Amino acid sequence: MDGRRATKTKQVTMHDVARLANVSVATVSAVINGKNGVSAKLTTQVKEAMVNLDYHPDLIARSLKVGRTHTIGMIVPDVTNPFHTEVIRGVEDEARLNGYSPMLCNSNEDPEQERHLLATLFSQRVDGVLLAASDSSAAYDRLTRRRFPIVFIDRVPAGHTKRAVVTDNLGAAYDATKYLIGLGHQRIAIIAGHLHLSTGFDRVEGYRKAMQEAHLPIREEYFQRGDFQLESGHRCGLQLLQMADPPTAIFSCNNKMTLGLMRALAESQVPCPERVSILSFDDFEWAASFSPKLTTVAQSTREMGKQAMRMLLRIMDPDGEDSEPNEENIVMLKAELRIRESTAPPGR
Repeated sequence: MDGRRATKTKQVTMHDVARLANVSVATVSAVINGKNGVSAKLTTQVKEAMVNLDYHPDLIARSLKVGRTHTIGMIVPDVTNPFHTEVIRGVEDEARLNGYSPMLCNSNEDPEQERHLLATLFSQRVDGVLLAASDSSAAYDRLTRRRFPIVFIDRVPAGHTKRAVVTDNLGAAYDATKYLIGLGHQRIAIIAGHLHLSTGFDRVEGYRKAMQEAHLPIREEYFQRGDFQLESGHRCGLQLLQMADPPTAIFSCNNKMTLGLMRALAESQVPCPERVSILSFDDFEWAASFSPKLTTVAQSTREMGKQAMRMLLRIMDPDGEDSEPNEENIVMLKAELRIRESTAPPGR
């Protein structure tokens, strides 16, 4: 200590901003809260004064006063998955346009961790939640009974018929399998994801529907159960490729399992598509960089995020026409089959 008394920094207030901007405190408050009725000139004066004084509104006090925090929670099961990355970008774009800040959480496909994250978000007083569920149970019913604003994204829990934005997984998997059948494939294997999740179940159902319509048997050994993670795709891929009578085509039900499958192909030295065609659910940034370039089912990822955020905004609006908890139906987005080099007629 050098004997000098420490000086306490004076906290900047709205009165200081009003004085510098030469406006009333009410005008400063109106600008901060985004209210109409303040001219562009005065708004600019207030914002410049806030920057010059390094003034930041007390968001906690403001949220207590207005009953809203202008934050939303978003829980995804795997933040490292490029699919979720693109969905998050869509949410952020739409949230920013409407003055909201997302709080991103990763459940790691763990229902218990997801429940903990939901409780944390509630305690943080978020205005609503976007949730890619890691559980298929009806445990989410209590959220809708409480009329808490929540929108399911990508995955729909069992029994829920409202408030969700998803891909038409069944239709997309049906089209993908039908495409392989159209190339002449009859021995078509599938690497499925979690069947207790709507995404995993519906993609398998689309595959089944196409195979049954073509009167093709679904051989038990060709039905491989993965878990949407890379290692399961690698494991299932090795099992399929090492069979005495291997499939001529493999439909992989998500991008991370496809990465594992492609590693199995390289290790087994099985040429694609000469000996086996590969079709992946999920398009991702590197799909066209593989050799061969991957044929994929491309989901409208960013659009999914945008539409989910728009739905949540409508539900959170206490004065809007769509504020009733059961007014929002499921929005189902179409996927696109992107044909590249990893699929070809059998025995090419």
